[in-house]
Parts: sequence; C-alpha cells; structure tokens
Amino acid sequence: MKDTYILAFESSCDETSVAVLKNGTELLSNIIASQINSHKRFGGVVPEVASRHHVEQITACIDEALMQAQITPDELTAVAVTEGPGLVGALLIGIMAAKTFAWAHKLPLIPINHMAGHLMAAALVDTIEYPAMALLVSGGHSELVLVEKEGSYEKIGETRDDAAGEAYDKVGRVMGLTYPAGKLIDELAHKGSDTYHFPRAMMTTSEIEFSFSGLKSAFINTVHNAEQHGENLVKDDLENLASSFQAAVLDVLLGKTKLALEKFPVKTLIVGGGVSANQGLRERLAAEITTVKVIVPPLRLCGDNAGMIAAAAHIELQKQHFAGLELNAKPSLVFDELEK
Repeated sequence: MKDTYILAFESSCDETSVAVLKNGTELLSNIIASQINSHKRFGGVVPEVASRHHVEQITACIDEALMQAQITPDELTAVAVTEGPGLVGALLIGIMAAKTFAWAHKLPLIPINHMAGHLMAAALVDTIEYPAMALLVSGGHSELVLVEKEGSYEKIGETRDDAAGEAYDKVGRVMGLTYPAGKLIDELAHKGSDTYHFPRAMMTTSEIEFSFSGLKSAFINTVHNAEQHGENLVKDDLENLASSFQAAVLDVLLGKTKLALEKFPVKTLIVGGGVSANQGLRERLAAEITTVKVIVPPLRLCGDNAGMIAAAAHIELQKQHFAGLELNAKPSLVFDELEK
C-alpha cells in the first residue's frame, strides 16, 4: 500500500502550527510557533494580535515542517486544516494558507473540527479501542464526546457556562498569576490542601453537564471578602487557595466523567485539550478510572498543534471527505449532540 503524507495547518487561537503525518501514526514534524509572550501582558488572547502573528509565522512554519519531515510537496497526499471552532480571524489565516498550498500543488483539502483534533491526538500515542469516550477540556471547551466508531463524534455533555481552562485563567488573574495560569495553579495546588471547600456544581444531578461559573464566583468572593476584613489570602494562603480551587474543578470533571462511563459503556477513555496537561488531573485519572483503557497524550500534544489535526484528517482522507476552495471558517463549529 502506498504511503500517505498529510500536511496539516492549525491556527484556531494563538498557536501557529504546521505538521506532516505519515500513514496516520508517524508524526514526521509538528512545528508550533507560540504567541504566549505576546498575549501575556494583556492577561489573555487578543484576537487581532493573534491574527497578525499567524500571518507573520505561517510561511516559515510550512517551510520548517516540510524540511524537518524531509518531504517535498510532490510527495504529499493531502492538505488538512482546522475550519473551527476558534477565533474567526485566526482560523481564516490557516484556511487561506492551506487552500493556497492545496491549489498550487493540486492536492485535496480536508476540513477538520479542532476538537476532533484534540480527541484524535490520542491515536498518535496509542491504539484507540472503540467504542470510546473523550473528555475534552481546554480554555474554550469542556465537553464529553461519545465515539462509537472511528470518525464518529457525538457530544453527550458540556459546560453550561465557563470552560475549565477559562476558569483557571480568570482565577489566576485574581491570584496575581501571569497568563496562562493553569500550570502555575497546578504547581501551587500540589503544595497546599483543600481547606476552603469551594462548591462543586451539579454533582448531585444525573445530568452529564459541567458548570464552573459558580466556583469562579465563590473563589473571587472568598478573596474579596477576606480583603474587606483586612486579610490578604493571595499573599498569605496562595497554595491552599490553589489546591481548594483545583480540587473542586477536578471533582466535577472526574465525577461527571464517571457518570458518563456508567451510562455509556466504552473500551477507551481519551482525555484531550490544554487542561489535559494538568498533573493533578492525570494523577486523579490514574487513581480513579481503572475499568477502561485511558489515553492521555503527552504534554507536547495537549495544546493546540497541527499534528492532532493531521491525525483526525487521516480518518477523513480514507472517507474521501474533501472540501472545495470555497471552504470558510466556522468559528462556532460544534459536534452533533447525541439524540436522547
């Protein structure tokens, strides 16, 4: 069988990434140009700044990805690109670059859901046994997805308000931490204990849904109320604050994941998205999810990267799911919901 080579583009937010994937599993290159330092001073991603950086970086990323993979355009099988969800301006840069490259080299174009990429990053490190379920947690998304078979994605639950990663960043600002705050909160949490016992929303319901807005508000109110009484918890009790916040987030994520596994028996649990890099989450998964195979990608594949887009595109290539040059960004793209 002839080898397949996919050139993939990812530019949904603040990472410009281009990758080359061989035969669906061999990642020959995965170039990522990070913008964290540019957005850190703003305390979050600024869409206009992100788009400008994508324009500046994407050509160099293409060249480096091909060079590192030791591949020429003539050897490629297809081009893949994130069509959504994400920031519309950022998405358009990657889509235009991918369409231009595909047109110039007469290659088919494969549109990919960004969240399918996070899910299929697992295929780059282990064999997914189907049916599978995915817990996808990032700055913009917190959802549980049922994957009955390869390439089939049905959402069975999601957050009603803030995503888990969004809550981390908002709480991080109150704690005086630099953006992105998730890693710093995780490190602090390992040094403290759950002394504040923040609320765990919807834990007594049978619904497979998350909610983190109330937790965020409770955290902020605790800090501000202490300030009104002359206490500075951020200065004097930062580690316990972090540990209490993280314990509440993880209790909700693990609790709802266990509920979903009871309702939908599967063979594999995949955990993906930026928050899957959280060491506390990884430790809890290893200790508490023992009845199914659990795949959590390595740190290099947790954040936004084109390698994961290529992995999802490998499935669509086999199905010949191609797009024309009229392909446009879909900033609010979502998985279909499971019919109840």
